[in-house]
Amino acid sequence: MADYQDRFVTAADGVRLHARDYPGDRDRPAVLCLPGLTRNARDYAALAARLAGGWRVLCVDFRGRGESGRAEDWASYTPAAYAADVQAMLAALEIERFVAVGTSLGGIVTMMLAAAEPQRLAGAVLVDIGPTIEAAGLQRIRGYVGRASSHATWLHAARAVAAANRDVYPDWRLAEWIEMAKRLYRLTDKGKIVLDYDLRIAEPFKVPGGEAPPDLWAALEALAGKPVLIVRGERSDVLAAATAAEMAAMLQGAEVVTVPRVGHAPTLQEPVAVAAIDRLLAWVTA
Repeated sequence: MADYQDRFVTAADGVRLHARDYPGDRDRPAVLCLPGLTRNARDYAALAARLAGGWRVLCVDFRGRGESGRAEDWASYTPAAYAADVQAMLAALEIERFVAVGTSLGGIVTMMLAAAEPQRLAGAVLVDIGPTIEAAGLQRIRGYVGRASSHATWLHAARAVAAANRDVYPDWRLAEWIEMAKRLYRLTDKGKIVLDYDLRIAEPFKVPGGEAPPDLWAALEALAGKPVLIVRGERSDVLAAATAAEMAAMLQGAEVVTVPRVGHAPTLQEPVAVAAIDRLLAWVTA
């Protein structure tokens, strides 16, 4: 894996924010990687390793995840707060222009960043997320987020992850499940393997509408005229094929790529996703 520097920035409310900063050509826009709800910067290690050197890659831990600090007030675990945190990090690291790669929640934050400062986005990859979130997927997410889980070994953790996600990745074998477990969990100093996020991130889901900001269609429109890639899992219960098509029609020229036999969400290590990201980055630099 490519070398990176750990960057720490303090948010407006004092939460310490973390990102992995992979070096690359600073004459190009940075590639800003924003993970899903319960995920962290490790999710993008393979993508960053592939792009680093040619591109500066910044992989963010949202507050409450990974190496970022936990918030005192769970009410700050919202897309608006995450977007403000990312803006603070970009300012501190003097990143003016960027290509955003956002998976699920990270895609929501990407759309919000586009609405707030469209001139800063050189392009975007929206991974299995859109302005309309399918009810079945949202219900499934509500069912697992915030539930404590710990294991004695990585093999036990991998088996638990596999049991919960076989419908999402039906072709995976043990090696992939162990790799995923090591992205989802961390080893404590007491030898326990636990989820690597603050379980209180689930609290906003108990408030009606608390899981997403309103009117993401208006936010999406801010990406019009920019290079945009929409990556959808064929088996996704979060992003419907019809919604992806409607997004592409609104953005006029956005590419939609469907990853076969994958649900929510593609890892971006799939060959079809790798090739599509390369096309988008070539478009950015054209």
